[in-house]
Amino acid sequence: MAPQNTASAAIDWEQIDHVLVDMDGTVLDLAFDNHFWRELVPRHYGALHALAPEQAWERLLPHFRDLQGKLEWYCMDHWSELTGLNLAALTLQSRERIAPLPGSDAFLRAVRASGRGLWLVTNAHRDSWQPKLAHTGYGVHFDHILCSHDFGAPKEDPRFWPALRQRHFFDPRRAIFIDDSLPVLRAARDFGFAHVIAIRHPDTSQPVRVVDDFEAVDRLADLLPIT
Repeated sequence: MAPQNTASAAIDWEQIDHVLVDMDGTVLDLAFDNHFWRELVPRHYGALHALAPEQAWERLLPHFRDLQGKLEWYCMDHWSELTGLNLAALTLQSRERIAPLPGSDAFLRAVRASGRGLWLVTNAHRDSWQPKLAHTGYGVHFDHILCSHDFGAPKEDPRFWPALRQRHFFDPRRAIFIDDSLPVLRAARDFGFAHVIAIRHPDTSQPVRVVDDFEAVDRLADLLPIT
């Protein structure tokens, strides 16, 4: 049985001025990214270099492991250069698979209606987040769309949050941050957010996972209602 959703009961919304949310795995279904990187990229890379998809994945995997947690790990320019593929074009070609997680729209509309600041904070490269928001139409919900590539460090890096706050002031003691990445949530917790909330079901093609270290919900909609 999946753990019960408990985060909504723990939030005093009267004490919250800003809601900061991740994109992939929080607002949008991570199934697209997992399909893109684990299936499409190895398939096209293999075709380009005369490798079977399994061989292509084995060749790419060490690069993923070496760069995990670094800004290059999220950089489409880096991976396009490494693979010889036009990953921005491949994203556009496969955009029909991009989809929001169920309930995301209702949550974002409720936050907007409440008058609180609503910011999208993503590690995704511009060639990833721009077509995704264009395809879903979700860009209109946000006061700011903040990309870690504009700050020189990913969200899991402790340098990111002070840099973001310096450019776009907010009080983390009166803010919520929601993400599916546990390393990112740890960095946000260390920065002093009033609430850091994990998404337990970021990929609808995968089972719900267990999260023990943070307040957690399956989906953003589990935090409704907001007043």
